[in-house]
Amino acid sequence: MLLSTNANMYEKSFPNKRYKETIQFLNHHIQPSEKILDLGVRNPFSKVMEDHGYTVVNTSGEDLDIETGIVKSDDHDVVTAFEIFEHLIAPFNILKDIKATKLVASVPLRLWFSPAYRSKTDMWDRHYHEFEDWQFDWLLEKAGWEIKSRKKWTNPVHKIGIRPLLRSFTPRYYAVYAERKN
Repeated sequence: MLLSTNANMYEKSFPNKRYKETIQFLNHHIQPSEKILDLGVRNPFSKVMEDHGYTVVNTSGEDLDIETGIVKSDDHDVVTAFEIFEHLIAPFNILKDIKATKLVASVPLRLWFSPAYRSKTDMWDRHYHEFEDWQFDWLLEKAGWEIKSRKKWTNPVHKIGIRPLLRSFTPRYYAVYAERKN
C-alpha cells in the first residue's frame, strides 16, 4: 500500500534491506490513519513511515528502562519499536506499561557465529539482549501481548568471508505484530 511518489522512491532506494522488510511488514498490519508512537528518537526510518502516510511521534531520548510514562497515554493507536528492545536492560517494564492496543516491533536475532554488538565509545549503543525468536515471543506474551504475525529475514553483507556467507542465509531480524490481550 504505497501512498505517494516518495513512497515509490523508497521501494527502489532503501538504504538497506531492513527498511524495505520493515515498512512492508508495517503496511501489512497497520493503517496510515492509525497514530503511531515510535520508541526511540527521530531517525531515518521515522521519515520512511511518514512518507508512507503514517503520523509518527517519537520519544525524546528518555531512558525507557526507567521512564515509561510516554507509553501510558491513550494518545496513540500503535506503538512501534524497531531495534529498540535489545538496548534496554529491562524491556518487560515498558512492554507491560504500553496503553496502545497494537504493537509492531523488531529485534536483531542472536547469531551463534557473532558476539553481541557493543560500542566501545558509546555506553548506550550496545545490545544487552540479542534474542532468539522464542525468547522475544515469551517476553511479549508475559507482558500481556498476543502475537498475531511474525516475520524473519536475513541481512546479507556484500563482503567475502565465512561470516558474510553465514549472514546470507541466517535470519538476522525478527518482526512481530501483536495486540494487547484482554
